[in-house]
Amino acid sequence: MKRIPLHIQIVLGLVLGLVYGWLSIQFGWPTSFTINWIKPIGTIFINALKMIAVPLVLASLIVGVANLGDISKLSRIGGKTILVYLCTTVIAVTLGLLIANIFQPGKILPTATRDELMTLYQTDAGSRGETAEQLRRQSPLQPVVDIVPDNIFSATADNGRMLQVVFFALIVGIALLQIPKEKGEPVVRFFDGLNDIIIKIVEFIMLLAPYGVFALMASLMVELAGDNPERAYQLLKALGAYTACVLGGLALMVLVVYPALFKLFTRMKYGRFFEGIRPAQLLAFTTSSSSATLPVTMRQVEEELGVSEEVSSFVLPLGATINMDGTSLYQSVAAVFIAQALGLGLTLSDQLMIVLTATLASIGSAGVPGAGLVMLIIVLEAIGVPAAGIALIIAPDRILDMCRTVVNVTGDASVAMVVASTEGENPGAPRPKTPGEKAVL
Repeated sequence: MKRIPLHIQIVLGLVLGLVYGWLSIQFGWPTSFTINWIKPIGTIFINALKMIAVPLVLASLIVGVANLGDISKLSRIGGKTILVYLCTTVIAVTLGLLIANIFQPGKILPTATRDELMTLYQTDAGSRGETAEQLRRQSPLQPVVDIVPDNIFSATADNGRMLQVVFFALIVGIALLQIPKEKGEPVVRFFDGLNDIIIKIVEFIMLLAPYGVFALMASLMVELAGDNPERAYQLLKALGAYTACVLGGLALMVLVVYPALFKLFTRMKYGRFFEGIRPAQLLAFTTSSSSATLPVTMRQVEEELGVSEEVSSFVLPLGATINMDGTSLYQSVAAVFIAQALGLGLTLSDQLMIVLTATLASIGSAGVPGAGLVMLIIVLEAIGVPAAGIALIIAPDRILDMCRTVVNVTGDASVAMVVASTEGENPGAPRPKTPGEKAVL
């Protein structure tokens, strides 16, 4: 029998997880069963993906840079990549500001709901505020300092320090270009073999994907409802306008901005791109982590969309650490929403500050769930909006985090396609399977 494609399996797992969560809420099934016996399956799945994220970034970037052959090619591809990433981020922030100012979702939030949320999430917002305050007091050059690891082994043990791993891998790759080829070739072969091993491990992990997605969605539904299902429904309804603005902006990025990039720089049909990247998008939706999704994104872009390993192994790991279009758009909408809900007006200079701060914050934002909230507080502090106002948006944030991660991953893949096209490649045709190769994804 023909196997069910992976993306169909993931969709089935997602739908069944939602159905289970809804039934659990409606019939009052014990929350402890879902948390203790179902959620751990999803946790194992995410941990397995995180387990291979660092070695994949390290190996793929070293091999990718070393295979470029010369420094001039590295600077050319790197310059294109960073420029396009910055442009899409600025577009995302600006689009978010336009949507928030046109629809003004904060002005229709009920006062009673706002006060209840402020009280309910004051502790959570306060703890995140302390973290953001520490970041705000740092030297302006601290983000540059943080890029350079003082111990590469400790950096590789923390997914939140992925940018340091990227820096080390780039330095190693450049050094390999500068030493005699006969000395560097064994090192390149080692990391190339390690990269192939990691990709094979990805295939093993993805066998668990449908079950992991089911567990993540089921536990999310149950935890969102808590002991009072009616509260969850009320919160979602009260924050519907804000959620609709964020989702609308994210949809415009995926359906308008990225297709425009494709139209300008590639000859590939956007529908074909969607077909190839779909498994990575579904995984991004369920894990809320672009770093955890990176192995699948790389595999889909290379094997289904025909981008060379030379380009994908450089552009995608870099994008997973510095390119957060969905997060940037969310931050701009959220900042304006909170200001409106608290009755604070924002001047043009304040909104320009949001563009600058959100763009820079997205570069330093870790590709893990919840990181966007901490960076949002930095944006709020920059425009003089009380950080405690973040409590207003915590309720729907988990769902929005899932959606904006899809945009983050889609943006990374789109830029990889653009860079590949400008390098003379013709992305679109899938890589031919080697004899005897088993299609797992």
